[in-house]
Amino acid sequence: TAPPHTVLTEPSKIMDKNPPETQGKQNSMSRPLRVAVIGAGPAGIYASDLLMKSDTDVLIDLYERMPAPFGLIRYGVAPDHPRIKGIVTSLHKVLDKPELRLLGNIDIGNEVTVDELREYYDAIIFSTGATGDRNLDIPGADLEGSFGAGEFVGFYDGNPDFERSWDLSAESVAVVGVGNVGLDVARILAKTANELHTTEIPDNVYQTLKTNQATHIHIFGRRGPAQAKFTPLELKELDHSPSINVVVDPEDIDYDEASIAARRASKSQDLVCQTLEQYAMRDPKGAPHKLTIHFLESPVEILGEDGNVVGLRTERMELDGTGHVQGTGKFTEWPVQAVYRAVGYRSEAITAVPFDHGTAVIPNDGGHVVDPAGEVVPGVYVTGWIKRGPVGLIGNTKSDAKETTDMLIADALAGRLTPRTATGDITEYLEAQGIPYTTWDGWHKLDAHERSLGSAEGRERKKVVEWDEMVAHSRS
Repeated sequence: TAPPHTVLTEPSKIMDKNPPETQGKQNSMSRPLRVAVIGAGPAGIYASDLLMKSDTDVLIDLYERMPAPFGLIRYGVAPDHPRIKGIVTSLHKVLDKPELRLLGNIDIGNEVTVDELREYYDAIIFSTGATGDRNLDIPGADLEGSFGAGEFVGFYDGNPDFERSWDLSAESVAVVGVGNVGLDVARILAKTANELHTTEIPDNVYQTLKTNQATHIHIFGRRGPAQAKFTPLELKELDHSPSINVVVDPEDIDYDEASIAARRASKSQDLVCQTLEQYAMRDPKGAPHKLTIHFLESPVEILGEDGNVVGLRTERMELDGTGHVQGTGKFTEWPVQAVYRAVGYRSEAITAVPFDHGTAVIPNDGGHVVDPAGEVVPGVYVTGWIKRGPVGLIGNTKSDAKETTDMLIADALAGRLTPRTATGDITEYLEAQGIPYTTWDGWHKLDAHERSLGSAEGRERKKVVEWDEMVAHSRS
């Protein structure tokens, strides 16, 4: 590994090629606006892109706690969805821009405090996303065999923060939640290891998946088909695997007035309902693994024996005319040995930044961070899931970033930002502290290494899992 002072190559040219007063675009400010964006996932990259496309003269440092960029796209998307991972291509184009510098392997709030960061930047945008799991507040949720979906996603996506092995001895499994994360978890459990070996999964994930005993996976939703949060293509592609027989009980296909209105209002929701209806009407498909999607079944208790999951109790629900449901008093016990809760991600607090632990977001007025008294924190902004919670798709993330960056630019032009005070570059501080940061050039090195590992096995890529190994290849 190279010593820290040799790491910065292309990024240093950004600072050195022109005096600050003449860099970038011309505008009413006397010097370029220096912005730190914290979190190199889609939210942070889109915010950076919008700032660079504005008429503002701006230089951006994009910080990432992990050694590699791309956040949710690298560590939150199932490996058998290369179509979604293709988003990385467009994100690459943003990170290639000369006004943007990637600084990875840095834990903002701990290794570098927010106050220290503010000395070097006119504004800071937090876009740290969400990787934790929301709780399922029912009895038995703490039993052995009860998991957060995000934990399992972290495992199979090779996130170095998560477990390297997984207990897959359960023959019957319940997944609670009818969104794409629940669908991903169920599909990974229902596919064979060899089907997934063509993807970028690391060796430890492949070897663990080979031990998978699951033959019946249940997905549970407490409302009806018109309230399911699947995307149509994800739901339809579920049936493409020769290993999976997708089943829906015809009695679960039920709509009230609000459900019918929801279908009429959204082509996407209507396509989801059509696909579910097709699954309910067709003859069984010959496949070794059965995946049943249940609607109108609300989990009320995870059943245990000797501290381990042995079942899931649900109450049958009925639609009330408004798209919501009410209980019928009829209960069913499903014999399962593992339960995965896919009821939403949860963001984590950042040291010295306001945080609402109830909603798990940074308090804000649509872009500005606000303190406990409701006052705007000057020069500090937020975007993405850490701003609005873990809802919405890429389109929502883009519009969210636009709202935030518009506020930042307006504040800069109105003189509402507190100017930075440090005269040097942040990299001097990082090197003095011995922080082994990674760069965009380093990502290309790690990317080439992962591709070479995959190529040796006839795959596009094989992901490196160990943190230190990622840093070593990035800084080689």
